[in-house]
Amino acid sequence: MENRVSAGNYDVVVLGSGAAGLVAALAAADAGARVGIFEKAEVLGGTTCLSSAVAWLPDNRYAREAGVQDSREEALSYLASLSNGMIIPELAEAFVDTVPELLEWLDTTPLKLSLVERYPDYHPEQPGGKPGGGRSLEPRLFSLQGIGAWAERLEGTPRRMVVGETPIGGGTGFLPEDVAREREAEQVEGLGRAMVAALLQGCLERGVEVHVRERATRLRIEDGEVRGVVFDGPEGAHSVAAQHGVVLATGGFEWDRALARDFLRGPLDHPASVPTNTGDGLRMAMRAGAALGNMREAWWAPVCTLPGERPDGSRPVYLVQRERTVPHSIMVNREGKRFTNEATNYNAMGGALHELDPTSFDYRNLPCWVVFDENMVERFGGFGRAPGEAMPDWVTRADTLAGLAERLGLPDGALEATVDRWNGHARRGVDPDFRRGESAFDGFVGDRTAYPGPESTFGTLERGPFYAVQLHSSTLGTKGGPRTTVRSEVLDVDGEVIPGLFAAGNVMAGPTGMVYGGAGGTLGPALVFGYLAGRTAGRRATTGDEKAVAAAAAV
Repeated sequence: MENRVSAGNYDVVVLGSGAAGLVAALAAADAGARVGIFEKAEVLGGTTCLSSAVAWLPDNRYAREAGVQDSREEALSYLASLSNGMIIPELAEAFVDTVPELLEWLDTTPLKLSLVERYPDYHPEQPGGKPGGGRSLEPRLFSLQGIGAWAERLEGTPRRMVVGETPIGGGTGFLPEDVAREREAEQVEGLGRAMVAALLQGCLERGVEVHVRERATRLRIEDGEVRGVVFDGPEGAHSVAAQHGVVLATGGFEWDRALARDFLRGPLDHPASVPTNTGDGLRMAMRAGAALGNMREAWWAPVCTLPGERPDGSRPVYLVQRERTVPHSIMVNREGKRFTNEATNYNAMGGALHELDPTSFDYRNLPCWVVFDENMVERFGGFGRAPGEAMPDWVTRADTLAGLAERLGLPDGALEATVDRWNGHARRGVDPDFRRGESAFDGFVGDRTAYPGPESTFGTLERGPFYAVQLHSSTLGTKGGPRTTVRSEVLDVDGEVIPGLFAAGNVMAGPTGMVYGGAGGTLGPALVFGYLAGRTAGRRATTGDEKAVAAAAAV
């Protein structure tokens, strides 16, 4: 299945096969370039395959067709209001301004997108925010039959539904048996693997060659220009020429403990991404003299660990979002106290988990737990279980709150006092401590039958047994790396373009800074800047004229 590697064969080489890399390869091939994709892992798709593949793309035509009013000005105002000055304005403008062109181009590819209805922005009350949604798009269901044997070489496991059929989108997460059988027979999938498969099919149709088990170790630089890549592959070290460009789309550096220690702003345990994200692209860019940006930031997320072990020896993880949002659940720290709005988005939760105690000089809210009662189990389920099903054996439980607190090692009486105070708030539908339920986002992934009312996220904890699951400060991926131009060209430390080098996705300095605008805030910029990287590199290959490329990109 793997293509033979032959030096001197490509105009453009793309490193990585997630959404950013596949879009870059497809755009470069569309421009007429000979393109090769090189993936470090044995399978394709990276963290994109593990995701819901929602892409946050403001001011899009799908929203307008649904009657949602949006504009360039509102989108930029929203990003600026959340940025704390960390966004470079021209990158935000390039992101928003390229959305219409990207979507028009995607119409020519196998990847078709649809609006995730009513999905609010993560901070919808901010200037330019959208409480009623309109900016989050997802791939439509897609049959993997078109990619042939590659269907067996995708990361992750099949998920044969769209977001609206999952608990996050208001569904049950379980398909009717006849629907499930039909989709399985036709190899139909949704979410992350659907996005990857659709983009991969487009690449294959355009003659892009795909290679796996090829770890890029070094860029080949000739006369100040990137001209190829050195790989460590199945047959050892070898070099591949890239006559007109190399696109870094290798993901972040969250799985490299030294890089995470040196750059990230807070603690990180049990990353929720693929373990091949070890900073390969970052190191290559640094050796080439790239300027770096946004290095302290990541797409933060609280997770719990699951029993068992991954092939690489790490623990499998579960992203905890709905379980801390639905009624009858709260979060507490080691003092047995609530410390944040539990229903906030997972990226913002990172700030609460990174709070430093200036006296003890450790993280005040770690360890922490999501605590819930039997009412939540019966009404909503959680941690992979349907409503009414028993919680997994690994979930900590006790008949009383005092017994649960003892098992967690919490101070005597603290958990009972916290729950008693919360129950009062829940009965009134108001949280004066942390304002849970005030934002239009808060209840969206809670009880959708009560949304947008307070009952979508408020509920007492008073029926035993009581349960607890420890949460960890994790990430979906880092978002720091080489600075780029608005065309995804990598800049050196003097602000000059490094000829022939491009970056997109989590390997680049995130164009939205610390901001996670809404569902798909990772993949929206990845698609846009992957497209810009591929288009620019492809035009560079077909014109051979740097000035012509710049002029075409400016039109």
